[in-house]
Amino acid sequence: MKKLLQNTYFLALSTGLLLSASWPTYGFPLLIFVAFVPLLMVEKNIREQGGNTKFKILVHGYIAFVTWNALTTWWLYYASGFGMLFAVLVNALLMSVLFLLYHLAAKKAAAKISLLFWVCLWISFEKFHLIWDFSWPWLNLGHVFAGFPKWIQWYEYTGSFGGSLWVLAVNAWLFYQLSTQQKSATIFGKWAAMIALPITVSLWIYNSYEEKGTEKEVILLQPNVDPYTEKYDTPNYLIAQGLLRQTDSLITDKTEFIIAPETVLAENAPYDVFYNSPARYLMQNYIAKHPKTQLLWGIDTYQFIYDSTAVSASTNKFRDGIWVDFYNAALFFNQKPEIQKYYKSKLVVGIENLPYKSILEPLLGNIMLDLGGTISTKTTQKERTVFVANDGTKVAPIICYESVYGAYVSDFVQNGAQFLAVITNDAWWNETQGHKQHLTFSILRAIENRRDVARSANTGISAFINQRGDLVAQTKYAEKTAIRGVVHLNNQITFYTFCGDYIAYMTSFFLILLSVLIVFKKKS
Repeated sequence: MKKLLQNTYFLALSTGLLLSASWPTYGFPLLIFVAFVPLLMVEKNIREQGGNTKFKILVHGYIAFVTWNALTTWWLYYASGFGMLFAVLVNALLMSVLFLLYHLAAKKAAAKISLLFWVCLWISFEKFHLIWDFSWPWLNLGHVFAGFPKWIQWYEYTGSFGGSLWVLAVNAWLFYQLSTQQKSATIFGKWAAMIALPITVSLWIYNSYEEKGTEKEVILLQPNVDPYTEKYDTPNYLIAQGLLRQTDSLITDKTEFIIAPETVLAENAPYDVFYNSPARYLMQNYIAKHPKTQLLWGIDTYQFIYDSTAVSASTNKFRDGIWVDFYNAALFFNQKPEIQKYYKSKLVVGIENLPYKSILEPLLGNIMLDLGGTISTKTTQKERTVFVANDGTKVAPIICYESVYGAYVSDFVQNGAQFLAVITNDAWWNETQGHKQHLTFSILRAIENRRDVARSANTGISAFINQRGDLVAQTKYAEKTAIRGVVHLNNQITFYTFCGDYIAYMTSFFLILLSVLIVFKKKS
């Protein structure tokens, strides 16, 4: 056993396995508080051995991180085999580069300084992963507690970056104590306290928190339409007819919102055609019969542009003098003649947008089409539009992947959203951990902003989530159904909603200072 623990490849693999075993929804998050320690030990061993350390560090880091990425996000294969490989291999490589940078810092600076550098570097990377064109923040460390909302009620003050800082700080502290050969009993007691104290505070917040705001009755629709064989071949009229039939069995005089999934209206037609279509008139007639109800439904549509001055960066050229904007949009219908619209603006890389399009499109051409992606880009918008109901109630239309982004969702709340409506289509991943992990992100957003969440998913899981992050009601996956529940309208703003990702900005600032300090020490 001693020889095994001295094997650097085994230690690197252990980090990957521990990270995977801690991850939602099948894992247990306590494991993450020790997960990085084996890999940090690997770095120390390689550094002390000397020689060609950089390549060894990259290899060992890659073993750890490709294991973690593969075991937790392999289900991307069902949507795109190439997309899965790209996400797993490239994300693992980026994480390995972070490990290499920490190694270079550890060779030049004292242990405490280099470990602080590692903490700041990782959190800065997580923030970068939220904003660059190849954004993929699924494995940000603060997400690991999404299945245990009672542990992280303080996310209303810190956001998920508070969880990332917690994980990294505990791992760095534990490694430092072990590497300096402190007494194991003392180490274990302090390590346990560093974990138990935030959880204890969170449990106190959880038990003392009371739901805020008046109640509104909501119906969530789950049509369970196969996106590969059925969804895009069915006319919008038939889809709307089926959804309204599902609604009939649950609607009451108190029902105010009927929410249907992302791109549930997926007939290949321009928006102006839909506006004057039988499907839209069917929906308006239903509202006329139930004047209190309002519909928040997703649509996949497009619009031709003939004016070159109206062309944006995400506009696609159709032919000479004609352009087209593609929309993954949320629509809001009530008694008013105009339809409120919001365009999904956090897009899935390779499926809904091509990063650095002006550079890559001429190089790739139709290669992306052959690999399951697209060179067409969905049109986005700058503002986080909230829908305003008949009585002034404001609801955030969050579309699918957008629920992964904490500060992005908080922008809706800053614009007045009193509850969050998440509409999504998770059918691409089949019955895997993918749709379950995606559901847990809505739990995080509920806690961060103290907003109820009404989540409508095409194949499931549709759910009502309260302001404490509890799953109040949920559906089964791959089931055609609908559920009725209530949401509370909260007007209060949390500290995190107001301040955003301040932890990430602070660590990025300290990262710059530490980098300067380390470089300066090198020159001295």
